[in-house]
Amino acid sequence: MRCVRSRLSAVEFGVLIGRPNLPYRLREARFAGENLRVSRGLSRIPISGALDLKMVSAEKDIQPILDRALSGERLTSEDCAALLESHDFVRIGLAADEIRRRWHPDNVVTYIIDRNINYTNVCNVVCTFCAFYRRPGAKDTYVLTFDELCRKIDETLAVGGTGILMQGGLHPDFGIEWYEDLLRRLHERYPTLQLHCFSPPEIHNIHLISKLSYEEILFRLKEAGLYSLPGGGAEILDDEVRRRVSTKCTTEEWLAVMRAAHRVGLRSTATMMFGIGDRLEHRVRHLQRIRDLQDETGGFTAFIPWTFQRENTALGRRIKEEPTGIDYLKMLAVSRLFLDNIENIQVSWLTQGLRLGQVALRFGANDMGSVMIEENVISAAGAHFRADEATLRRLIENAGFIPQQRDILYRHVDRQPEATAIA
Repeated sequence: MRCVRSRLSAVEFGVLIGRPNLPYRLREARFAGENLRVSRGLSRIPISGALDLKMVSAEKDIQPILDRALSGERLTSEDCAALLESHDFVRIGLAADEIRRRWHPDNVVTYIIDRNINYTNVCNVVCTFCAFYRRPGAKDTYVLTFDELCRKIDETLAVGGTGILMQGGLHPDFGIEWYEDLLRRLHERYPTLQLHCFSPPEIHNIHLISKLSYEEILFRLKEAGLYSLPGGGAEILDDEVRRRVSTKCTTEEWLAVMRAAHRVGLRSTATMMFGIGDRLEHRVRHLQRIRDLQDETGGFTAFIPWTFQRENTALGRRIKEEPTGIDYLKMLAVSRLFLDNIENIQVSWLTQGLRLGQVALRFGANDMGSVMIEENVISAAGAHFRADEATLRRLIENAGFIPQQRDILYRHVDRQPEATAIA
């Protein structure tokens, strides 16, 4: 087995991942001893600098897989696994960037101004990766009042927000009527506000309490003012993993809620949280299940992967290894290549940090996510990154893109951006 040792400077690496007009004939892009050749763009760069690459055994050539993706051929699960196993993440990123460019040739990167309101932290299930939930009866439980919700919404609207992302714990006492009443009151007070609320585990919890089908629940919530459904609670859509880390809904139940949402005319996002003891084959199955459901319904607007945040969690004390920035960029890029039926791939700068989030825009992502005026669940587990609108726009522009505010369905919002937002 032949090994290659190369030295790549930080400047040269930055050119690879940050240059807006890199070529996309990837067959000629390769590490080769003392030189790096990239067709048409970087004709010959001497390898020098302080960044040593470890001795890496020659691995399976992924170029045929990338060629098929770039030619429009659908990748298989085996292709997906091979890409995730590969260390050639720069080449994967270049291919994903080209696919991103084909989906979005206008060179626009979008973002949204909304607020993640967690209406309660009371939860009757145990998730070992969560530091936010509190068991019923605990001293520090809460349920926000309607006036508290309105105050948060008013603050969001004041800085140009178009909607709220509202999720909470699985409260053992809240049936369908509680959610209908809340949505109806909010919709009456804020008729143009987009209510992006209640993840599949919450819908499943309503199903258990109210004894109604998913479709009836979602139809009634839509009638009360629900605009769309967030993709939370997916984690890894494989029950071998889910059974080890949580007692909430199964893979099939999560998918069934999303199927029902799409059937009643609601759009939704899809997510993945990896690094919870899952292996690559679990991640591949997750992507395959999302793609299969999208083939069936066409209801997903975007896919958002992120890595497990371990601080203050029971699972974090058991997990010995956690995903790196390279793992995240590779997952993002492979998602763009594999999910050929989902238009938007979103950066999770909240978990990965603003700088890595900016780099991710050259690994297949076309959306920077939310200004995130408020967030409580992920921050409780150790993610403490914050950004205002001006910061997100600057990061997007410096990556070579045009920043554009959007709404929850990725429609552009015609508004003059503010200089700052709530910290």
